[in-house]
Formats: sequence, structure tokens, C-alpha cells
Amino acid sequence: MSNQIYGLARQAFAEGDIAWDADNIKVLLVDTADYTVDIDVDQFLSDIPLAAREHISSNLTGKTTTLGVVDADDVVYAAVPAGDTLEASVIIQDTGVASTSRLIAYIDTATGLPVTPNGTDITITWDNGANKIFKL
Repeated sequence: MSNQIYGLARQAFAEGDIAWDADNIKVLLVDTADYTVDIDVDQFLSDIPLAAREHISSNLTGKTTTLGVVDADDVVYAAVPAGDTLEASVIIQDTGVASTSRLIAYIDTATGLPVTPNGTDITITWDNGANKIFKL
């Protein structure tokens, strides 16, 4: 699968339930051996098995929205302990509760992915092209 916005996230954006610039937005590193994305069905963090949820970022900083294109500062995970290979990242609207934290985007094509943690920092570098992280 290539980078996609979850179908129910598109609906949430359209209905005003996701505010990129105001909400707590985080990035979860995912082991796809334990999670098979269903882009039009999966809606909340609870749809991703615990075994697949490896590392979550702090809130994104430097978030922008211009003409439906969203961007933010690159994400750095500090000193990630050795573990499973991580093939994807999932952007979420974090409410603090897995059953209400919306899945926004599934990204498996980005600089830094896949990555096998080995105790060093992991950096997810967003595209600097016209579509940045993604375009609605």
C-alpha cells in the first residue's frame, strides 16, 4: 500500500471533527507484520493491534495548512531501543484514549522508512514537495 488518508479521516475533516492546526496530532511507528491497514474501515487507534504500536511521537510542531496541504516539522524519536522493523507510520488525532483517537494517514513511503531500531534516533522526514505530508 502507498501513502493514503484514511477514508473516515477525510469524512472527519469534511465534518469539522479534525482541526490539523489546533488538535493534538502525533505519529505512531507501526510494525506491519502485526497490522494490515484497511484504509476505508479503520477509524481509531484501537483498530491497530497493541502489538503493532511501537513508538509514538510527541505532538507535531510547526503544523501548517495551505490550500489543503498539511505539513509539520520532521519527527525525531530519541534513542529508540532495538526491536522489530517498523515499516509504516500512522498519523493520529490524539485524544488520550485509543477508542477515540482518530487515524488520519497511513504512510509507508517516506525518508526513514522502513527502519530497524538499534538504540539510535529515528527521524521521519516529511516530503518537501508540493503535497508535503498530504493534500486533502
